[in-house]
Amino acid sequence: MSDASLSAPPVKASPFHELEVLWVRHWNDQLFSFGVKRPEDFRFRSGEFVMIGLPGEDGGKPVLRAYSIASPFWAEELEFFSIKVEDGPLTSRLQKIVAGDSVLMGKKPTGTLVLDALTGGERLWLIGTGTGLAPWLSVARDPETYSRFKQVIVCHTVRNVADLAYRDFFSHEIHDDPLIGDEAKAQLTYYPTVTRERFETPGRITDRIKSGDVFADLQLPIGFAPNSDRVMLCGSMAMIKETGELLESYGLKEGSNAEPGDYVLERAFVG
Repeated sequence: MSDASLSAPPVKASPFHELEVLWVRHWNDQLFSFGVKRPEDFRFRSGEFVMIGLPGEDGGKPVLRAYSIASPFWAEELEFFSIKVEDGPLTSRLQKIVAGDSVLMGKKPTGTLVLDALTGGERLWLIGTGTGLAPWLSVARDPETYSRFKQVIVCHTVRNVADLAYRDFFSHEIHDDPLIGDEAKAQLTYYPTVTRERFETPGRITDRIKSGDVFADLQLPIGFAPNSDRVMLCGSMAMIKETGELLESYGLKEGSNAEPGDYVLERAFVG
């Protein structure tokens, strides 16, 4: 028997990075964020998502879910924004991570919530519900966003005021960003809405679009214009479906990586 026949089979490369957790922030009993060490060879476009997970319990298969990367493409660490689900296969465990723990991350980022999937325009609307805010944290810190659009509007709809994670960031902290702070101060508008508590801009973003309130509040012409408005959507299936229909009624067309258009949504999250 030759030496070759006795050699061990080659080790199959893992499809995942195993990454150290650098920090965890619990916003409330429903939401948390965490940062992980970025692999040196990991590249992505602002707005893309990747699979995040933990090893299976008792030697089972890893449990993975799609998460938008909340960091811009140039960041030295990767940030994620998550809900907590008490009996969720992944988040029931993921919400308990602490700095120094490890999580799994897929090696292939993908997605349609990227600037490449939009044609040129003057105004970019980033509309999200709940943790659907995550990709806007990435897109809003990308210098290309401000070179391509004169105005950037981040709309975030949540149930309760305490769910407005990153409110301080979009209201003023982003203005101190060393890369895009001046542009954000001049071009970015943050527009939160709350559905279950008293708030200066109450209700669902879709209702405020239909009533015209969002345009009045922002001192803009009523409605979306195909020649100037571009829109990204992320969050609940109901919001995405309803807003998509509203955009189509104004003449906006859905885009993709293969064929850029007037608005995009992430179909990986809406089934």
